[in-house]
Amino acid sequence: MIPSRKLALANLWVAIVAFTVASAMALMQALSRADLDLPWRSAKMYYLSVTAHGVLMALVFTTFFIMGLAYAFTERALDRPIEGPKFAWASFWVAIVGTLMVTAMVLAGKATVLYTFYPPLQAHSLFYIGLALLVIGSWGWCWVIIRTYLAWKRENPDARTPLPVHGILATIIVWLIATVGVAAEVVLLLIPWSLGLTQVIDPVLARMLFWWFGHPLVYFWLIPAYVVWYTVAPKVAGGKLFSDPLTRLVFVMFILLSSPVGLHHQMVDPGIAAGWKMFHTFNTMLILFPSLLTAFTVIASFEVAGRMKGAKGWFDWLEELPWSDPTFSSVALAMIIFAIGGFGGAINAAYGMNAMVHNTAWIQGHFHLTVGTATALTFMGAAYWLMPKLLGRDLELTLLARLQPYLWFMGMLLFSIANHMTGLKGMPRRVYQFDYGGSEIAQQWIAGTGISAVGGFFLFVSAAFFALVMLGTGLAGKKREQEPIEFAEPLEPPGGKARLLDKMGLWTGLAILLMLAAYALPLIQHLSLERFGARGFSPF
Repeated sequence: MIPSRKLALANLWVAIVAFTVASAMALMQALSRADLDLPWRSAKMYYLSVTAHGVLMALVFTTFFIMGLAYAFTERALDRPIEGPKFAWASFWVAIVGTLMVTAMVLAGKATVLYTFYPPLQAHSLFYIGLALLVIGSWGWCWVIIRTYLAWKRENPDARTPLPVHGILATIIVWLIATVGVAAEVVLLLIPWSLGLTQVIDPVLARMLFWWFGHPLVYFWLIPAYVVWYTVAPKVAGGKLFSDPLTRLVFVMFILLSSPVGLHHQMVDPGIAAGWKMFHTFNTMLILFPSLLTAFTVIASFEVAGRMKGAKGWFDWLEELPWSDPTFSSVALAMIIFAIGGFGGAINAAYGMNAMVHNTAWIQGHFHLTVGTATALTFMGAAYWLMPKLLGRDLELTLLARLQPYLWFMGMLLFSIANHMTGLKGMPRRVYQFDYGGSEIAQQWIAGTGISAVGGFFLFVSAAFFALVMLGTGLAGKKREQEPIEFAEPLEPPGGKARLLDKMGLWTGLAILLMLAAYALPLIQHLSLERFGARGFSPF
């Protein structure tokens, strides 16, 4: 029994609602990009839907799902109630108020600034205040989890940190370091500017502060997905985790390397020295290593499961895996898609090759492979496993649940590969009308946008299946006694091995030093330049 079950469920339901709305917005974009003659189609509606989809999916869905997952996993792994439940609920409501403010401004057409909210595009001040409240609410969640862990540590001074909590703490450390940048941007630059207290804003400074946050945000999404891959998927597969120390090493490497990488998103930006861009490129290449370690460890864990079921040959263990289980298939298919996206990520981060794909449809194709599947599909699979345990109900509409991951996989391949190909042909991202007056070059993109739209339709159907399963389970699932949350056991208990990897204070301090090395001088150099600023612009 989880004492904070209602708190975990509240966060998870908010995430599911945000995901459902964002998925509907995505379908509108995909059909619009295919240049279909739809009655509601307009530039205003297209860019409103792009903003709503990005904000609700990338910021709201992920943040609330991770908070709900962390509450459930932390209490179960530490076998104790969370510290400060009233404070946790207060933080939840602060984040809800912020989310409602952001959503209202976007849907009212007063914050069509896209997910990155780059100035000089200007939103209503309530949009930025809502973003600040969402972050503040998440900081409250961080404090509750950290307090709970420290209380457990005082009670169990010699015990190893449970692996799920190790991953959740890594997530929190990355989040706290990353959100310093976006908090500075929103509070010091965007809110005063949107209120008219300042007349102009420095777009390059705002972008630097955003990407201080923006790329670590990817690992804030991915690390909890990895927690599911390491601690849940091997158990669902019927096996054991291949290596506990390797898993802890991966989480530590993410703490150290996920933050000093943001400038690789600004390769073409002026005002930033080429040397600093190269430094961030080097760091980005380093962070590929923990993902390769993850691929090895999780695949090895699946092989262990297959061999525990009797497989003897080189690859027949694959046949022993539970491909009809939606939790397992979600994770396995997410890993396949993530591997494809990882190769594209190395191109995005390469100092020379970035210019070929910058601001093209390639980027949205890559983003949806890595985050739109590695994270989103894993979270959907985790929901199939976790929600029935928290609700004390059977999973409903199981046929839809089994089909859903495969529909997502097929839709994402069609959507993302088409976007990669049209991006290499020069098609820009985030452009409503791309025919360029009948240009011959633009004509080459038409087939790709049609394939992308088909993929978008499959993705929407898959998302609808997920929403229906969650709704059916919550409302009509047969009640049962609550099952305990059980995590995968490692092949070999960690014992006293690699205790250094549990010293989160040490790794946090080193991560902060690396962040200062990566950003302090570039920011100082930029602020020393003569800057003029830009006035706000609202296109609709």
